[in-house]
Amino acid sequence: VKVYPSSKTLKLIQNKAKQKLFYIDKNIPTAPFSRFAYLSEIEDAVNNGGLDFPFVWKAAQFGYDGNGVKIVKKLSDLEGLPHGECIAENLVPFKNELAVIVARSVSGEIKSFPIVEMEFHPDANQVEYVICPARISSEVAKKAEAIALKTSESFNHVGLLAVEMFQTKDDEILVNEVAPRPHNSGHQTIEASFTSQFEQHIRAILNLPLGSTENKVGGVMVNLVGAEGFTGEVVYKNIDSIMKMKGVTPHIYGKKQTRPFRKMGHVTIVNKDINEARKIAEEVKKTIKVISK
Repeated sequence: VKVYPSSKTLKLIQNKAKQKLFYIDKNIPTAPFSRFAYLSEIEDAVNNGGLDFPFVWKAAQFGYDGNGVKIVKKLSDLEGLPHGECIAENLVPFKNELAVIVARSVSGEIKSFPIVEMEFHPDANQVEYVICPARISSEVAKKAEAIALKTSESFNHVGLLAVEMFQTKDDEILVNEVAPRPHNSGHQTIEASFTSQFEQHIRAILNLPLGSTENKVGGVMVNLVGAEGFTGEVVYKNIDSIMKMKGVTPHIYGKKQTRPFRKMGHVTIVNKDINEARKIAEEVKKTIKVISK
């Protein structure tokens, strides 16, 4: 039975240390890093002068939605972190966090969706807004797309591969990590693109012709996450108000229980003017609240 993504791809991607080593081996640009078997080795490296603050600690496995990642500015920041395998990555000064979703079929046909710009919550390290197309220069866009395509081809991947990247202060592109599936950075394609990321994934793994990845209109996605201070049976406060807004479509995931920062759904805002879509997205976020009874 053929399974996509392959077990080989999953084994590599699910370990951040192995993933980073893969990028080095394939000459894919990524932030400098060090690999450690145990957290205590990071402490030793700091004390011996082999590792300088600040850096980004990342658990090698089981990280998701901001969990398993922490900016470390002093030794006490390591307290309470898991003791297992991890990496310490240079803290890269960057302008933007970008993502490109690449679709690759069984026969090797390959297409990428327009580059998106991601805005993150400062505390939860979660994506708050996804903006498509990204508000970047054409030169940076071409560079990011080329690196995303190279990354997909290096994995020999079938299906979707979301490639998350940093745009540095010097407009270099560094690959952060990848996800071999429909991804949070592509949810706006349901309303904004000729082919949604979900349809494209099915086309790719069934070796059907890939659909057009062009945008019909600009799109901004807002993640709906549980509000701080609320845990229990979920209530979507003011959802009727946002449904009255032009170009706004909410998607609720059907999770019955909310907790702070749990992903409960998303809202897509479409508009010919991407800056206007971003303004409406801000209003959506201020209006709808994910709380509990």
